[in-house]
Amino acid sequence: MTIGEMQAAVDAWIGQFEEGYFSPEVMMLRLSEEVGELAREVNHVYGPKKKKASEPHGSLAMEMADILFVLVSFANSLDIDLETEFQAVMAKFRDRDSDRWTPKQG
Repeated sequence: MTIGEMQAAVDAWIGQFEEGYFSPEVMMLRLSEEVGELAREVNHVYGPKKKKASEPHGSLAMEMADILFVLVSFANSLDIDLETEFQAVMAKFRDRDSDRWTPKQG
């Protein structure tokens, strides 16, 4: 699925509800909440804070997908074409960081 297809799928999902997209402030809060949930799972899997036996098993992949859904929703609500913007940011990284890292050999 391309980024454009993701944006279309999210728009179709949100578009079926009268409420539509949340305001930018609410989107930012939701995004922060989802990033916090990912941080909690990373801490449980890789960090010192292990889950209690009573806590349900989480999924790093699902937390990342939740973030992606909210981010795509946020972009859609502001009429931002993420595919175009992602291409621009990759060009920026290629130009700015071309000599910053050690290339792999072979």
